[in-house]
Amino acid sequence: MAKAFSLSDLRHEWPSLLAAIAGLVAFNFEHQIMEAGSVASLLAAAVLIATIVMASVRVAHHAEILAAKVGDPYGTMILTLSAVAVEVLVLGILMLNVASPTLVRDTIYSAVMLDVNGILGLAAIIGGYRFGEQPYNDDSGRTYVVMILTAMGISMMVPEFIPGDKWHYYSLFTIGAMAALYVLFLRQQVGVHSYFFSYAYPKSRGGESEHEDSPAGASVALLIGGVVLIGLLAEVMSGLFNKGLEGSGAPPALAAVVVASISAAPEILTALRAALANRMQAVINIALGASLSTVILTVPVMEAIALFSGQPFVMAMTPVQTIMVLITLIVAAINLSDGETNAIEGMTHFVLFATFVMLTFLGL
Repeated sequence: MAKAFSLSDLRHEWPSLLAAIAGLVAFNFEHQIMEAGSVASLLAAAVLIATIVMASVRVAHHAEILAAKVGDPYGTMILTLSAVAVEVLVLGILMLNVASPTLVRDTIYSAVMLDVNGILGLAAIIGGYRFGEQPYNDDSGRTYVVMILTAMGISMMVPEFIPGDKWHYYSLFTIGAMAALYVLFLRQQVGVHSYFFSYAYPKSRGGESEHEDSPAGASVALLIGGVVLIGLLAEVMSGLFNKGLEGSGAPPALAAVVVASISAAPEILTALRAALANRMQAVINIALGASLSTVILTVPVMEAIALFSGQPFVMAMTPVQTIMVLITLIVAAINLSDGETNAIEGMTHFVLFATFVMLTFLGL
């Protein structure tokens, strides 16, 4: 039986409370901070980014509680959808405040690099050193990789060859194609092919008691409240961040990396805990599931906003981005074909992640 939500439980929500206080202060003094110059604006934006990460970690915590109650594959869906909700919210706000037609493209590309190469790579290295080879259901890896390749190919590779005067027609097609892919994938994930995304691990003693005893209603309320709080913080942060970067010469994709990092922060913690518990299936579901959800859900929402608002919008990846995505997915397809990960496979992905960081630093 689930216990009632108590004051002791409320004390664990101090990161969200601190984030709310920081947001309130920044909202009241936003104009004064901007008038103080770009350095003050950038420092304030950095503080707000840190508070958004803290709030998103709490959102992920309550998503984990709900996920533990319903089990896989529904649990993984809750985890990835909560992360994508945060990403879409922050990205949508930045899109309306930062004049960059490539922001959405760069954010999705950065998210895939962070999820597949960063999270999966680091988790496989850590788990590999501790356990050697870590088993998982290889059906999930193959399914995720082919879905990610299809979704990115349709929405971010093919647009390179679409004439500008026909972009609106193809954008509408892309929205429909992504929606159809996700609806079918969702039905299969929770229906006939649900076993693709689960693995029968030995039962651990007492490992899930905290999540099982936590009240679901409180977690739902705090999860929704956390997402709303993140949206309010992102609104203030976007203005300060934009002001702070004016004339700084920072890489154009920096804002995209920030958005992707915010959504990936709680996923990193969850995936590393799963790797250290020798539960690589959860890592695969989180890393690849988050990548797929980012592409297949973010693309139609952002393209719809662009069509409605008439904002300049570029989804075609650069040649360097296309090559990095193809190398990443080919390596993932090979590594995830045998049902076991190890530290060597993890290092191949982490080197690709380091390459992504270097290319971003070089402005490529």
